[in-house]
Amino acid sequence: MHERGASVRELIAENEALRRQLDSLIHQAESNHAIMMRHQAFDLEIVGANTFQELIGTIFRLLPVISNLDTVTLSIVDTGADIYTVMHKLGMDFEAFPNLLFHDNADGLGYDTAGGRTPKPRLLPFDAAAQRHAFPHPPAGLASVALVPLLRNRRLLGSLNLGSRDPSRFSPLLGTDLVEHMASIIAICMENVISHEMLKYIGLTDALTGVYNRRYMDRRLVEEISRARRQSYRLSCLYIDIDYFKQVNDRHGHLAGDDVLREVAARIKAELRMTDALGRFGGEEFVVLLIDADIDAASMVAQRIRLSVAERPFLLPDGQQLSASVSIGVSTLDDFERDHAIEGVAQQLVAQADQALYQAKEGGRNRVVARSGATESA
Repeated sequence: MHERGASVRELIAENEALRRQLDSLIHQAESNHAIMMRHQAFDLEIVGANTFQELIGTIFRLLPVISNLDTVTLSIVDTGADIYTVMHKLGMDFEAFPNLLFHDNADGLGYDTAGGRTPKPRLLPFDAAAQRHAFPHPPAGLASVALVPLLRNRRLLGSLNLGSRDPSRFSPLLGTDLVEHMASIIAICMENVISHEMLKYIGLTDALTGVYNRRYMDRRLVEEISRARRQSYRLSCLYIDIDYFKQVNDRHGHLAGDDVLREVAARIKAELRMTDALGRFGGEEFVVLLIDADIDAASMVAQRIRLSVAERPFLLPDGQQLSASVSIGVSTLDDFERDHAIEGVAQQLVAQADQALYQAKEGGRNRVVARSGATESA
């Protein structure tokens, strides 16, 4: 009887253990399903991103939440800073993404690619010194990390870097299928979005000089006037024309004229800040938009540009040298006339600079004339 009672108790205990194990498996399955659904939603979000900034913003906004991470950084291979430069020119605010990191070459990502070896994910304890390239500003208590290569056709685009305060979260013994899947989706989206943004940038630049075209400048003017209204800073516009440019083409040929246009654009650009914008409006005319610059500051920039062109001869491919000069009209937007349409205000700003340019040419060329509202100076 005693043995029979013990056997029943053992069966009950075994059943309870099996029930707990089954409950645990069900809970794990439900948890895994929920994780899978969140990751599927994440995949759909990033696939739907239309711009580089939207893609990066989605990654940093959603990935820490759906994966319960304490930090996420994204490293991008950007040889020659081409990606950074184009995205900046397209208006991306990099200060909003401190965890977006750029590397001049793939060696800076810390993967073993010797002999053409395909890099693999690295799951390991956090080491501040060894992983500074991936986590330059790690949160306090960071304990384990996953460094996951972003690969497209065996080419290393960058690295997705995940961090947790849980020391057991990323162990070398764990499987990497989920993070590799996530990285592959991000790599595809990143390559597509960057290619799209590059094509957009090409469509907004002048093929000869490499500066922006009129289409871009028209759009940028509207954007900057709207931003200046909100943030209460001044905008100035320079309208620049190369003096007697027809004579350059007539005497030296159109190829020489093209060289002069490229060099003038380069000299103008050298006097500007990254926040300013330079565009070719056609022929030998350029327009500059100076951000947060009043009439005096804009006039100083215009004088520097004028001197940079006039004081150094242009060297042509055949060894000849020629001298050139530019006339510049300056206008400044002091009163934003908030009741007026932004497009009309933008046209007025450029028109005032154009009128000042006309006066500079009438006054003898190789000079700067500035207009601010009803006032004017030379």
